[in-house]
Order: sequence, then C-alpha cells, then structure tokens
Amino acid sequence: MLSAKSLFQEILDNDESFRLFCSIAASGESQGGWENARIAALVPAGERDLAPKITRHGADEDKHGRIFNALMKKRGLEPVDVPSATDYTMLLEKNGIGLAHEKLKSDQALTLQDVLTYLAHSRVTEQRASEQMEMLLRYFGDHPDIGRAVRMISHDEDNHLAYCHEELLRYARAGHGRAIHRTLRTCALAEIRIYRDVSLAVMAQMGRVLGWSRPKAAVLALGIHAVYGYERLGGWRRMVSLKMPQRRDALGGAPGAAPEFA
Repeated sequence: MLSAKSLFQEILDNDESFRLFCSIAASGESQGGWENARIAALVPAGERDLAPKITRHGADEDKHGRIFNALMKKRGLEPVDVPSATDYTMLLEKNGIGLAHEKLKSDQALTLQDVLTYLAHSRVTEQRASEQMEMLLRYFGDHPDIGRAVRMISHDEDNHLAYCHEELLRYARAGHGRAIHRTLRTCALAEIRIYRDVSLAVMAQMGRVLGWSRPKAAVLALGIHAVYGYERLGGWRRMVSLKMPQRRDALGGAPGAAPEFA
C-alpha cells in the first residue's frame, strides 16, 4: 500500500535517494541560516531587541544543515548538487517572497516593513516545516538512525513557529495588523504554489533514482496536485491565522548545540 510512511521508508532505505533528500534539506536549512544572520545584522535601530531572536533562529537553521550533513556522513555519503527545481528557499526568493538577497547582501539597515515581511514569510514557511517534521516525527521519531535528528529538528521548528506567532501578534497590537495580514496572505498563496512545484520536482528526481513505475509516479503526482487543490481552496488560511502560542519566548534562550551524528 502506498502511504507517506512507506514512501519515506523507501527513500530512507536507498543511499542515493537518502543522499538527495538530505542534500536538499541541508541546502535549504543552511540558506535559511545565512538569511537570518544577515537580517539580524541589519535590523533597524528601533527593533534591535528582536536581533538576538533572529540570530537564534539562524543558528538553529545552521544546526539543522549540519545535522543533515552528519546523517549523510554517518552512512559514508557525500552531498550532491541540489537541482534548481527542488530549491524551495531560492524559488521563494526569486518569486519575491521574503527579503531579496540583494537587500540582505548590502549594509543598509532594514525598515520596519522589512522586519514585518521577514516575520510573515517565516510564519508561513515555518508552518510548512513544522507540519513536515511532525509527520516525520510520527513515523520515524524512534528510528535508530534518524530518530534523534527528527526529534531535535521538530522541536526547533515548533519553536520557530511559536516565535513568529508571538512577534507578529506584538506588532499587530502596535497597529500593524493590516500590513501583516496582507503580507501573510501574499506569502501563503505564493508558498503553496511553489511547494507544489518543488514537491513535483523532488518526486520526479526520487522516481528516477528509485526506478518508480509510471503508474506509481502518476499517483504521487496526483496526490501532490490534490494537496495543492485543498490548499488553494482554503487550506492556505491555516498559514495566516495568528494565535498566542503555548511556548512563550521560544527563541529567548541560547541555541542548543548540534549533536555529532557521524
């Protein structure tokens, strides 16, 4: 029976598909770490209290990248180049979602609107990350090889999502509610489309590596399109709602050290 668990188990059991999966994940996490580090350095003077949390966010992303690389090293694998069609982080940036890398590479301070854009973009993408890691945690949280990594990353992604909720609500109370809602909606509608395209590209790559039959590949593609249809019809709204999280000040402490998995 074709299921999410059996699909991920198949990817996990094959060295080449596992290497591709970890390479894609490591690349995205490392890119997120760089973006957060630059945002923290460029936060406007009036918002400097946010900088340590943004720095912590970036440190966590860097840690995740190291974890995925360590998982490959543990199996004697080297990272592979990430196909451009599977590069979720870069495709979001190219489609104008979040802060442009050109802006982040400059030394000019960000504006308050830039900070709101960063938080809205993070709220949407961290929703996706939290849900994906929740699924992996459910299926592989006790796995002898990757369980520890899955548990740690899932915990961090939940922290990141809680942080975004709390900070956006703080800015909404300060009178920025309309701007936040508008930016969240734009980000969410773009993200679901890009996530669909990236998912199709990743599944196509995995299919070639694992030798999937045409019927199997077609069923998986149909499932991806079905998810997009649900999200386009209204599922995207879960990415734009804001509520005070149970985890308060989730990024207020020092980041945890990345364990050596290799």
